[in-house]
Parts: sequence; structure tokens; C-alpha cells
Amino acid sequence: MSDVPNASRQVQDLSAFALPQGFRGRSGFVVQLWWIVQALLVHPTPQVMYGWRRFVLRLFGARVGSQVLLRSSVRITYPWKVAIGDRAWIGDNVELYSLGEIRIGHDSVISQGSYLCTASHDYRDTKFAIFTRSIVVDPEVWIATQCFIGPGVTIGRGAVVGARSLVLTEVLPYSVVVGHPSRVIGDRIRSKQASRNAPHS
Repeated sequence: MSDVPNASRQVQDLSAFALPQGFRGRSGFVVQLWWIVQALLVHPTPQVMYGWRRFVLRLFGARVGSQVLLRSSVRITYPWKVAIGDRAWIGDNVELYSLGEIRIGHDSVISQGSYLCTASHDYRDTKFAIFTRSIVVDPEVWIATQCFIGPGVTIGRGAVVGARSLVLTEVLPYSVVVGHPSRVIGDRIRSKQASRNAPHS
């Protein structure tokens, strides 16, 4: 006998899945055009062509501030749902899975390989319904390499997220978090002050 209750009950029927009306925020044609442009006119560009990449993103509705450094290997699902503040850095192979809105504040850094995910599915619904929650990265944040930031997360101003962390809940301003799931290990302001007061060797 199976230990799984209701083992014969269907829990996921993908034939019933449907995107909510207006989910993409643009027509199917614009979505496909963006994916083609991203593949052919963004990804192959040399590192130094930051201005060109800012220009292309703005053409497709992204709100991109001045002096933003966005690497050519960054992948953005729907640029019209993305806002990036002045002087922000977006590293190699970062994925902005912007089915929902992503807002990145000025002077923030999203390091290489990190994944910002604004969408998920309701596993309790046999139709596997999709939903979105915005991600907000406040100014002066550093998200280190290969982090996962989940739907609905806000990362407060000046916070640090350590490498390969899993962030599923709010990160308070100026805190330092690490781990799976992330936990607070320090305070950025206090750490800075402590380093200033440390004796010199």
C-alpha cells in the first residue's frame, strides 16, 4: 500500500493551463521581436557597448538610468517590466525573469549568475496557475554571485546578500544575509565602522 495519501488523484493538468489576460504586457509579436533582438543585437555585443544595450532596452520600454553597466550576457524576459537606477551594475549571466516588475535602485550591484524570479505557480491548483510578485532592490544593494531572489522580495537599502544565497523573504536595510534560506549574519554599517576602528598591523 502506498504511503502517499490520494495517490491516484490528479494534481496537475497542464492541458488546463492558461496565461491570464494581458499577462505579458505586450503583444505576442513584440515579445518575439524582443527575444530575437536580445539574441542577435544584445548578446553578441562587446563588453564596452554599454550605451548600445541601454539604448536597446529603452526602445523596448525599460526604464534605464544613466551610466548603468549591463553585461551582454544578461537575460531579460520582458524589458518593459524592468526599471534600473543610475550607475547600477548588472553582471554576466544575470537573469531578470521579469514576468512581474523588477525595480533595481541606483548604485546597486547584481553580480554574475544571479537569478531574480518574479513568478511562480500555485501547486495546489490542478491548472498550475501562474502568478507574479514584484521584486524591489533598493539603492546601494550588493547581491553577490549566483543568488536566487524569489517573487515578492524587497531587499532594503544598502543590504548585502552573500554568494549563492536563497532569498525568499524581505531583507532589511543595511543587513548582511547569507545561506539557504538566507539569514542575517551582520550589519553593514556596523561592519564598516568596526573595520575603521580595527587596529592596524
